[in-house]
Amino acid sequence: MELEKIRNLTDEEIRSQQEKAAEQLFRLRFQKSLGNNEGVKKLRGLKLDIARIQTIARERTIASGNAASPAAVATAPAASTRTARKKAKKD
Repeated sequence: MELEKIRNLTDEEIRSQQEKAAEQLFRLRFQKSLGNNEGVKKLRGLKLDIARIQTIARERTIASGNAASPAAVATAPAASTRTARKKAKKD
């Protein structure tokens, strides 16, 4: 499935597409374990589709979280304790 098609889906449609793809992936893995090697290419494609769907879903949850709290302030990362321990150890 193309990325733009996924972006145009609603949240419920995304969930249903993810469930369909996961079920197909399960069936293909099961067939592969039985010795049927047809659809190995489709297996890769399904994995990529699932990853794309999950990425878009995550982007939407992050975007909705940012919209809820727009006053988020960028903070500096915490100072490393590793260098402090090295200095204390030398002393």
